Formats: sequence, structure tokens, C-alpha cells
Amino acid sequence: MTRIVLIAMLAIMLNILAGCQTNDTGRGQLMPDRPNTSFSPIDTVNVTDTTETDIIEQVAVNRREYRHGLEALVEHYTATGNSMKMDWAKKELAALNRMPQYKYIIEAEAASPNLNAKTPIPEADALYLEAVQLQKQAEQLVVIKDDDLLRLALDKYNRLIREYPSSDKIDDAAYRAGSIYEYFNDYTIALLYFQRAYQWDPATIHPARFRTAYLLDKRLHRKNEALELYKEAIQKESQHEQWREFAEKRVRQLTKTDEGTY
Repeated sequence: MTRIVLIAMLAIMLNILAGCQTNDTGRGQLMPDRPNTSFSPIDTVNVTDTTETDIIEQVAVNRREYRHGLEALVEHYTATGNSMKMDWAKKELAALNRMPQYKYIIEAEAASPNLNAKTPIPEADALYLEAVQLQKQAEQLVVIKDDDLLRLALDKYNRLIREYPSSDKIDDAAYRAGSIYEYFNDYTIALLYFQRAYQWDPATIHPARFRTAYLLDKRLHRKNEALELYKEAIQKESQHEQWREFAEKRVRQLTKTDEGTY
């Protein structure tokens, strides 16, 4: 009799466990890659009536709502014990976490080239120091750098430019941000930030013109523009001896190339 009871209890437990597990992949419930005309149309943004900023802000809102919705589904299916749908929601949330998401607003592009880096602002100074510390921490190792910390530093440099456009630190922030973008191989963005550094402060202490000329020369292959900027940098940033020597060499080489004798 005892054996029969044990067998019955084991059978009940197996049935319960089977109910908690699922072999379903959920592939049949994936959204189709191709548009299906049987679905209800989704409202879209009319780009002719909106600015880039409006569209980007809407994308940011949609991203947040999508994430919150998936998180809510995970909580709901966890509470109700629906392991199959909970697994689907977790997989979709994990895929969302892996998906690259870009910041479409480039602060140096949005900011006017005519800003003046001239006003001491304590809040901007503090933000700049926080960013510098993050960047230094990320660059402690010469070869391997902490990309996430560099992105956090970028966020602070960009926030400084956005929130304190008259600060005397905007040229410093632009220059340091440019060096990070160059590390990430975002050469056209780095170029813009280096340009903003000397546009916002023509007497900037940084070799911004040299760095701009180098990118034009070596990365973007715009030799004529690089030649002119090398010449300007030699005149205005001559205190940076190592950069000046390199620029003088490149001016000679590029000039000979233009003359067809190099």
C-alpha cells in the first residue's frame, strides 16, 4: 500500500514539473521580418513636419516604452507561472540589450561654431573634472582601455557643451571628446570636435589644429585641406614642439607631392 502511495505521489510531482517546463521555442510566435498587410498599420512620424530632434526624442521614448513593456511581461508571466511566455519575454529583452543603440545627436554638430569659451562656471568646471577623471581611469592601461568608462566621460563632456555653452571649459571638453572619438575610429566626429576646440577658443592650449590636420591627412585623405591647416597650426600652435616637427615634415612632403616631384 505504501508503495502505491509513493508511486502516485511521484506521478503527481512529475505532472507538476512537466507543466512548469516547455519545449516550445516560440519561433512560430516571432514577428515576421517582412511586413504583413493583414496587420493593423502603425502610426508613423511624418518627417516632413518634424525636426531631427523631434524624431530622435520620439525614438528615445519608444525605446524606453518597449523596454518597460518587456520587463512588465517578464514580471507578469513570472507571477502567473507561465514559464513558456516568460521565456519568450526574457529572450526578447536579452536581444534588446544586445542591440546597438546610437545617440543621433552629436553635441559639437548641434552647437554653433561661434561659441566663446570665456566664462568661468563652477558647475561646468566640476563636470569637466569628473569627465577627466573617468577618462584617466579608463586609460590607465596603455593598450587596453575601458570603453564603457570612455563613453561615460564622453557623456559628461557633451553634457558640459550642451548645458554650459559659454563656459571656458568647452574647448577643453571638445578636445578631450575628440581624442575619445578618434580612439573609437569615429574620425569625422573627432575631426568636428577638434575643430570646435580652436573655433571656440582660437588660443586654446591644446594642439587642436594639429590633430585636425592629422585626421584630414592620414585618416580622411583630404590632403589639400590638411596642408593648409598644418601651415596654420605651425603658426598658431608652435609651442607643441613634437607636433610642429611632424607638421613641418608633412608640409614639405605634401608640397612636393603637389609639385609632382615627390
